[in-house]
Amino acid sequence: METKRFDILSGDYESAVKEASAILIADGIVALPTETVYGLAASAYSDGAIKKVFTAKGRPQDNPLIVHISNMDMLKVVAKDIPECAYKCAEKFWPGPLTMVLKKTDKVAKSVSAGLDTVAVRMPYEKSIRDIIDCSGLPLAAPSANISGAPSPTTYKHCLKDLDGKIDAIVMGNDCEVGVESTVVALFGSKPRLLRPGAVTLEELKTVLPDIEVDKAILKEPEKDAKVASPGMKYKHYAPKTDAFLVEGDSENYAKFVNEKENALALCFNEDLPLITVKALAYGTKADEKTLAKNVFAALRNVDSFGVSEVYIHAPSKSGVGLAVYNRLIRAAAFRVIEL
Repeated sequence: METKRFDILSGDYESAVKEASAILIADGIVALPTETVYGLAASAYSDGAIKKVFTAKGRPQDNPLIVHISNMDMLKVVAKDIPECAYKCAEKFWPGPLTMVLKKTDKVAKSVSAGLDTVAVRMPYEKSIRDIIDCSGLPLAAPSANISGAPSPTTYKHCLKDLDGKIDAIVMGNDCEVGVESTVVALFGSKPRLLRPGAVTLEELKTVLPDIEVDKAILKEPEKDAKVASPGMKYKHYAPKTDAFLVEGDSENYAKFVNEKENALALCFNEDLPLITVKALAYGTKADEKTLAKNVFAALRNVDSFGVSEVYIHAPSKSGVGLAVYNRLIRAAAFRVIEL
């Protein structure tokens, strides 16, 4: 398959939007930029198109997808029994990196929700994907545009590396501003529940959802046969090919630990670097959680280029956006955490 490339930065923006929309209307699949990560989009109405997404990614079909919309009228097409708290969240956080899990309508293809009666929905603030949604008239189901299990793509070059020749087109835009996938909150039960942390933090959510609970799967591996309502909860994700471990501890103890390892890489903070004697790659400053989030997936993709057998990742905090970074890293390490 030839993968077309539509450049929305230096090319004809309007033409790119129209051509990408035409492919999606014809049940094709297109990689698109969002503010979080690049997504692999397909019509949320078409089981046939959704099947192509799962095939291209090699994604397990019991892992639900997020539906992207461009306006509140479209929300009512894909979701029903929408609680008042959802509208309050939309008013405060949309467009933006917040996904809400709600009861789904019959318009949404069954494969989008992995057979569940719920649908995960968000309204991105990246202009190009909203324009394509408007032009096509379709809500778009879009997981990350990468091979399943690999680090998520935050540049169009990542998409090309993973999916060139496997999908119909890639819209080539800016690097993603946020760098980790959206926050996911379930709003269909008795109490709101945080399923996946992201740039919209737990602390911010509590201003609208004071009784929100935190799903234990954010920091722990779910049961093998558990059904999950959000992507990113169940499987090993975001992992380099190099064997990865997450390490908790201060800079001095972290450096002492990793320096004793043979043929290892330290994926660490900038302030760790003067203490490290083995190969090292920094992914940001410990206190700058937003930069850690923006850099983490690109850093994980870079790990394999060092030719080491193991990578030891210095764990960020579990507060604010740091919780989102920790959540991704614990999955990249297959839930193997070393506490110093």
